[in-house]
Amino acid sequence: MTRLVIVVERVADWGSYYPSGDVMSAMDYLRLPALRDDERTHVLNLCRSYKYLGTGYYVSLLAEARGHKVLPSVRTVNDLRRRSLYGVDIGDLNAKLTNFLPAGGRDTTDFGTLVYFGETAYPALQDLARQVFESFPCPLLRIEFVRDRVWQVASIKPVGLHTLDDAQEDAFAESLDRFSKKLWRKPRARKLYRYDLAMLVDPAEALPPSNRKALKAFVSAGHQLGIEVDAVGKNDYQRLAEYDGLFIRETTASDNHTYRFAHRAEKENMVVIDDPGSILRCTNKIFLKDLMESHKLAVPRTEILYRDDPKGIRGVVEKLGLPLVLKIPDGSFSRGVVKVEDDEALERAASTLFQHSALLLAQEYLYTQFDWRIGILNRQPLYACKYFMSRGHWQIYNHSAKGADMTGGYETVSVSQAPAAVVKLALKATALIGNGLYGVDLKQIGDRPVVIEVNDNPSIDAGVEDGYLGDKLYLQIMQEFLRRMERKRQGLSA
Repeated sequence: MTRLVIVVERVADWGSYYPSGDVMSAMDYLRLPALRDDERTHVLNLCRSYKYLGTGYYVSLLAEARGHKVLPSVRTVNDLRRRSLYGVDIGDLNAKLTNFLPAGGRDTTDFGTLVYFGETAYPALQDLARQVFESFPCPLLRIEFVRDRVWQVASIKPVGLHTLDDAQEDAFAESLDRFSKKLWRKPRARKLYRYDLAMLVDPAEALPPSNRKALKAFVSAGHQLGIEVDAVGKNDYQRLAEYDGLFIRETTASDNHTYRFAHRAEKENMVVIDDPGSILRCTNKIFLKDLMESHKLAVPRTEILYRDDPKGIRGVVEKLGLPLVLKIPDGSFSRGVVKVEDDEALERAASTLFQHSALLLAQEYLYTQFDWRIGILNRQPLYACKYFMSRGHWQIYNHSAKGADMTGGYETVSVSQAPAAVVKLALKATALIGNGLYGVDLKQIGDRPVVIEVNDNPSIDAGVEDGYLGDKLYLQIMQEFLRRMERKRQGLSA
């Protein structure tokens, strides 16, 4: 899929490692013809220095001009020179280093560690090393710490390969091998595609956005369009820059790896669905409530409850009546959603849910036999589906049930068969979010539709959402990736 080129400032810098045809000197790389081709090339720039207008700087600069994916990028090189951008999470750094340093460490005022492709020899500092690499993707870094009452990051600096001792060379080689398994292995023969798309999935997820048959359909649709769709997992973060785009088919959250993947992809100027902005906007129901209401879009009557305001909890019944629905702001697939029938049940449910969030939503209870789901892609309706409530339950998902009773039925229809008012409201709601792929859940009370929520990572299961369009559904989504990737390649903003 990707040709790997390892660039060293001097051939002797690679003398401690196995000879490889993937390794070339900086001068040989700089002298390559300035041609852009369809072969995917990933460059590891291991020059001794990335000093501005130096040899290492020009390797990264010309790699980007040639359309090669390069580590470190010029942006990373520039960011490393600006200490104000050391925005890594060091909130518990003082405790970590105090516990990590051996007996007598209280007299230590400075300390440093090497980071190889986000890995360090010290397990206690591994989270910090990963964060540093994610913020500054550079093959070899040294983090310097200093203590003046408390520990702080003093500097993050690139390190030259030539400065390593024998043990450090071994550690670097092991990390490099894990980072790119293609280094000394002959790649298997495969068809060449114009673009490479990473599809983030979790095979162990209980309720994934797409089932296995749908994932295979995305791969097949991509191949028809000249796109290699490659399933990746949360441990493939370091490989992300090899691809032209990212398609997240894992349940998203703003506080886990799905958001980090989206943010990294956007930073690498990749096409990404779901983009980080959409994830932030859609995964919090309190944000969505205010967004919809501020633009006068119809939503159920809703009140915000605060953990530190018990009077507000008792008073919500007067405003919304009973029964009502309590929700945590970031729940998905009906999790963290409770229907309460009386005051006592309200107190119990609120007490339980407040353990997970300082704010809750209380919403009027609107019963319908089914919810509408309108799929939207790039501000155009894509599919329409009815989700019926699970048997004997008031929600689509009944997590206390088993087997077929856990979810209700469904009926997928053409967009033209869905009520025009429902589709129109769905389009208005997603226009406030972005131009990605969304699923809008709505209820229709008489002739009046209301937005229940906007999902940035809508379910697309084989046999459900593709019930009307069939394989065309997957093809249309891949065509949108193709359109955006071609615009990126042409240097235009998507």
